[in-house]
Amino acid sequence: MIDVDPATLALEFVGSAVLGGVLGFATKQVAKLVAVLIGVQLMAFRYLESQEIVIVDWNRLSAGLIETQAQTQTQANHWFESVLSMLSVGAGFTSGFLIGFHRG
Repeated sequence: MIDVDPATLALEFVGSAVLGGVLGFATKQVAKLVAVLIGVQLMAFRYLESQEIVIVDWNRLSAGLIETQAQTQTQANHWFESVLSMLSVGAGFTSGFLIGFHRG
């Protein structure tokens, strides 16, 4: 027989939800910063390319992204199975993360 303590489950859920909220907020802030940095870098590359200072092979750059996307899909399936095995902590963390990411 499985012994389930509701207080422990609630504590795990609330604790992971708070941690998820903080990490979600921080992730969104970092994502905004990374997006700005990548945008500035692309603008700089375009400017240098228009001045014929740098030659950028855009087709080669996009081909690498497509290969990376295929590898990521196989890794996502394994990650999903791991999350399902930790449902009580995972549900709290995920909900907190999404709330923090949305509020950030």
